[in-house]
Amino acid sequence: MNLYFVRHGQSANNAVWDATGNSNSRVEDPELTEIGRRQAQSVAQFLAQAGAGAPANAHDPHNRRGFGITHVYTSLMTRAAATGYAIAGALGLPLIAWEDWHEAGGIYLDDPAGGSKIGLPGKPRSYFERHYPGIILPDHLDEAGWWNRPYEDDAARRQRARRALADLLSRHGNTPDNVVIVSHGEFFNLFMAEVLKSGGIDGWWFMLNNASVSRLRFEDTRETSIVYLNRVDFLPAELVT
Repeated sequence: MNLYFVRHGQSANNAVWDATGNSNSRVEDPELTEIGRRQAQSVAQFLAQAGAGAPANAHDPHNRRGFGITHVYTSLMTRAAATGYAIAGALGLPLIAWEDWHEAGGIYLDDPAGGSKIGLPGKPRSYFERHYPGIILPDHLDEAGWWNRPYEDDAARRQRARRALADLLSRHGNTPDNVVIVSHGEFFNLFMAEVLKSGGIDGWWFMLNNASVSRLRFEDTRETSIVYLNRVDFLPAELVT
């Protein structure tokens, strides 16, 4: 199995951080910016090279012969879903929501009075069906929203990363599948801590640009190859954020 981890395109919160250096005006579930939408289209076109079913193996580490993507998954955060929808559309594949790949913390806002983090509902089923027709959603997602929990603490997010890796290998391990998962920067670091069996992410960080592609090849249960990380060579310079 090849995993292509795609970070979502630039979100409104990313743009605020880039402009101000802080998250004081962040929203709980930001949309893509105009730059983010252009990034999503660019990464979609990049991954659609040579079409579905093209070879993507250990002898083509830079995907010069294409990607042959077989599955496209997304987190349920809107910036990821919008990016994933562009990718799935370019590939002619269904977009499959996978809740466990959301960003660390979940859907929340900071309480301006006390500074605590308050969990919020997240988008309901009708939102996804209206904005991303054909998306395959979890059966349990209804109009109450998909989060509806407190802020996710460190222990819970690390446990979730462990579960996401185990479930990924259960679904696609020991197969020729080429899997795209559209997810988030901090969660990539949590996921890589599990891949590398490091026990945590304290003291190091994998930097990911918006709409970047990282490729991991899971040969079998014993060996994983990190083929490349944070690839953005397909983006015009003005879209690298």
